[in-house]
Amino acid sequence: MLELVDVRTGYGRSEVIHGVSLEVPPDGVAAVLGHNGAGKTTLLRAAVGLLPVRSGSVRFDGEDVTALRPSARVARGLAYVPQGQQSFGQLTTAENLQVVADGRRRGRALMAEALDLFPALTGLLDRRAGLLSGGQRQQLAIARALITEPKMLILDEPTEGIQPSVVAEIERTIIELTGRGDLGVLLVEQHIGFALNAARQCHVLASGRIVSSGPGGAAAGTDVDKALSEVRSAMAI
Repeated sequence: MLELVDVRTGYGRSEVIHGVSLEVPPDGVAAVLGHNGAGKTTLLRAAVGLLPVRSGSVRFDGEDVTALRPSARVARGLAYVPQGQQSFGQLTTAENLQVVADGRRRGRALMAEALDLFPALTGLLDRRAGLLSGGQRQQLAIARALITEPKMLILDEPTEGIQPSVVAEIERTIIELTGRGDLGVLLVEQHIGFALNAARQCHVLASGRIVSSGPGGAAAGTDVDKALSEVRSAMAI
């Protein structure tokens, strides 16, 4: 569904990503793990089109989208939830969702479906997003992205700075959504256990290069404890 082929990119004269290749299935999760500064967010920005690719290619749903603007990629079914629980702070929870739903043929139904996935938001519809907790804002950000009916959801550190109970809720939702067979997820994460549980395939990024790849806990027969040990060893490189 989403394929990065020998992608190189960076900022100014500095190359941050050095020939990274990976695939994200159309009905599962691929996770990219790595320490701060490894290049994870830079890689996602290249996949979304917010950062130009210097060489290599980005393919989505069988089409080369390397030269397409982010808006064109979104129109084809790509959704991006950046790091930092972003929302329109002065708008209510309901208004944050409505902004995306307005103009969509199934807007009202899509809002209801998103709230079913994150029921904690139902009681917060009249509260300004700026007053929500970090975990609630993260659920709101993901719910907003899902209203666009994406084929591919890209999540940058969705568990950063939020409480374990909300991490578990986000993990459950991701596994449920990909289990339906019509959504792929590219997940960047430092929470190793969360990533391994949700992902079919895990890649460890270090200094802008993939240094290790292997099955995650969502792959049938995977020994999660063994996979966890291997990922930690790779991240220690």
